[in-house]
Order: sequence, then C-alpha cells, then structure tokens
Amino acid sequence: TEQKARMDGVYYSLSICVALIGFLLIKFLTKQKSPKKLPPSPPSIPIIGHLYLLKAPIYNSFRSLSNKYGQVLLLKLGTRRVLLVTSASAVEECFTTNDIIFASRPTRLRAKHLMYDHTTVDTAPYGDLWRNLRRFLTLEIFSSARLATTSVFRQEEVRLWASGLVKQCQIKEPAKVELKSKFSELTFNIVTMMILGRRYYGEHVRESDTAEAAHVRAFMEETFKICGMRDVGDNFPFLWRIDFRGKKILNFAEKKDKVFQKWIDDFRASTTPEANGDSSKRTLIQVLLSLQQCEPEFYTDKIIKGIILVLVLGGADTTATTMEWAMCLLLNHPEALKKARAEIDDKIGQSRLIAEEDLPKLTYLKNIINETLRLYPPAPILLPRCSSDECMVGGFDVPRNTTLMVNAWAIQRDPKVWKDPESFIPERFEGEAEFGYWLIPFGGGRRGCPGAVFGGRVVALALGVLIQLFEWERVADEEVDMTERFAFTMEKADSLEAICRPREAINLLFK
Repeated sequence: TEQKARMDGVYYSLSICVALIGFLLIKFLTKQKSPKKLPPSPPSIPIIGHLYLLKAPIYNSFRSLSNKYGQVLLLKLGTRRVLLVTSASAVEECFTTNDIIFASRPTRLRAKHLMYDHTTVDTAPYGDLWRNLRRFLTLEIFSSARLATTSVFRQEEVRLWASGLVKQCQIKEPAKVELKSKFSELTFNIVTMMILGRRYYGEHVRESDTAEAAHVRAFMEETFKICGMRDVGDNFPFLWRIDFRGKKILNFAEKKDKVFQKWIDDFRASTTPEANGDSSKRTLIQVLLSLQQCEPEFYTDKIIKGIILVLVLGGADTTATTMEWAMCLLLNHPEALKKARAEIDDKIGQSRLIAEEDLPKLTYLKNIINETLRLYPPAPILLPRCSSDECMVGGFDVPRNTTLMVNAWAIQRDPKVWKDPESFIPERFEGEAEFGYWLIPFGGGRRGCPGAVFGGRVVALALGVLIQLFEWERVADEEVDMTERFAFTMEKADSLEAICRPREAINLLFK
C-alpha cells in the first residue's frame, strides 16, 4: 500500500506537471498568434469589461473615452470585443483597405426577432443574400434611372402635402404648425406610394387607412426604441436563452409582421396580368411578387417583408427626422433661412414650384442639409460591423471577430477639423472642398446606405418647397430647444412647432 500511495503521488505530480506544461504551451502559442500591438483600452472590470463607463447618450460617452484614451480604442463590452473608431483616417482604412473584412454584421437578438432573422439588407451577413438584396435595391429603387422615373410622383406628393399646409393657413393666418407629424406624414406617403401605390394621409384618404398608418408608424417608433435599448443579451450572447425582453420583442415583431403580410396578401389576391405590364408604373410589391414567381426560392414572403421594413424605417422615419432638424436650425438662424429663400427666388423664381431637376442649382440649400447631417446625423453611431479576419487599423492590430463601432457624431464635431464645430454654419460647405470621411452620416464602403441619394432628394425638395411658399418664424422669442433624444436614431426630444405665413407663390400649387 505504501508503494501504491507513492505511485499515486507520482501519478498526480506528473498529471499536474503535464497540465501546467500544457497550459503554458497553449498560453505561449496563443501569445504567438495574438496581435502584437492591440489598440489602447481604458481600465476594465472583470466580466462586464468597460460597460461601467457608458452613460446615455452613448455617442457622448464614446467621445469622452476617445478624448481621454485615443481615437482608436479596443473595448470589452461584456464578452464582446469592440473597436471604437473616432478618427476619419481610421474610418477610411476600415471602409477602403479593410472594407471586405468589415463587410459583415454582428448577430443581435433584436435583429433576429425584428429584422427577419438577419435577412434584411442592413443586418444580413456579408455574402450572396446581402449581395442580391443590395443589387435589387440599387437597380429597382435607387438607381439614377429609377429615381428619374419616379421623381414625378415624389413631386406630386410634396405638392399635395404643401397644399394641406396652405389650407391650414387659410383657416387662420398666421398658422401655428406642428411640423414633426407633418414631415412624418409626407415621408410615409412617399414610401407607401412607392411600395403600395397608396397614400395614407391627406384629402380623400379613408379613415381606416389613416388608422392603419398610425398603427404602422407606432410599430416603427417602437422598433427604433427597442433597437436603441442597451440589452444584456447583446453584450453576453450566452444569455440569449434567458433573455428578459425576448418574449416581448417577439410578440411585437409578430404584430408588425401581420401588417406587412396583409399588404402582400392583398396585392397577391388583386394583381392582374395587366398589372405586370409597364414596369415604370408597377408598385414595389408588384415587382417583388413578379420576381417571386420567377425565383420563389429567393423572393420568399420573408425576404419581401424585410425589404418593406427597411424602406419604411430608413425611407420614412430617418428622412422626416432630418427635415425636422433642418427646420429647427433655420428657425434659430433666420439669416440662413433668408439666404436660402433668396437663392430659390433667384434660381427658380415664383412662376413654378421647385422640381427635383432644380436641386443641383440650389447649392446653399444643399449646404444647409449637409450642415444639418453633420450636426445631427440620423445614426450618430453607425450600424456596427464585424471583422471576418485579423487586420490593421490606425497602426494597431485588430483581432478577428471584433465589432466595429464608428462614432460619426464625434468625427463630424471634431474641433481639429471643423472650425467652430458646435455652430450651424452652412457656408463651410461652399466651394469645392472635399470632406471625405469627416462627413459620414450614411456610412461608407460596401455597407454604406444605398438610399442616401433618395433621402437627400426628398429632404431637399420638401425644404425647398416650404421655403419657396411660406414665411417661417419661431413660436416664441426664445430659440427652438435643440435637446435630442437617442433611441436608435437621433431625434428631437420635443416636437417642432412654427409660425407659418403663405407667400404669393402659393398660387403655384393650384396651377
């Protein structure tokens, strides 16, 4: 027994030695394979990492961290490794040299439930699905030829919308107008006319349609709210199975899905062979259902609903938000409003309404929109991306499977680049100056927003018509409150109200 005990002791000693040698070998090999120069990191806490440093609004917290520790940082948010970039040169590296490496998206529980299991163009991983979705949106909706073809209906929607404002002024002049809802109604009509060939607001619209539109917009608002929440499952993916909000989000997603499925089913039941004739006159759903007949394995109802969802979220809500911020800034800077009106009167006159083909001539109006997007980008933190391989950014080694987060809000307010960055100065965009990756409200590279030109045209046309047809001033002597609220996008905390007086040009609406 003494000999057996001695042998056991030797066995255990050898086991411990082998385990220790194995551990040290793994440590050595891991160290050899690990990046040699990681980006700097703030002090972290075990398990939670750097989560304790983040406060709302998160883009401001990120800027504080970048100011203190560097413009390229490596953060640990729970179990997720995050590369935080607040440098235009580093963003350029990510979106050019490393564009393919950062072309995918990280998985998120909310995207799984809300965005049809990562099958929308903005959440799909890099691959054939994403390429096909992107190609469809580019060719069928956002190409130059398609935008030129569909400009007539956008102009008509803006004209009808402005006519409603004129009638409101005729009841009582000057009129006090709540603009947030007006902008939302316009952009929602434009998007639903494109998707369904039907408007939901304005004269001769059924009460049931307006109620349905309110229902859908409530869904969209809740979607942004949910996407903007900090969720424990995002930072600790292993907790997905015991997620605290999963059931609530799933129930919400099912209600939203029923509305979009009803749209598809209604068109499927009513579409006739004649409706598939002239492609320029077909609605988006008709185009998609036609493609479904040819390629049923790809254009499933799930894919079609995902396309609709992206257009409503990106084409309606974020566009309306930009319009509201632009009007807030113009009301607080009446000299810029006066200058924009003078440009419109000079270049267009008052003999006809502004059309989309006039927009390239209105350079100061374009400057106003650029400056609005600089100060209030729709997504202050660009949609996250995920590295598919190791790479270098800003002279640092970035490990594979690192989430990239770009603080566009901070880059666009960097005092090293922008003179007086917190001020509204549209004139800074005059001339041929190129700002490159210092101005990235729509991202860049392969995953940049495909609808940026479309959204820009809608914003410019609506603002141009408001300036051409009406005199505007603040409701009170005090400046408009610019307090923002961050859900998933940067919104104004309180709805904008303004005093509106028609100009002589309102007669153009009735020609």
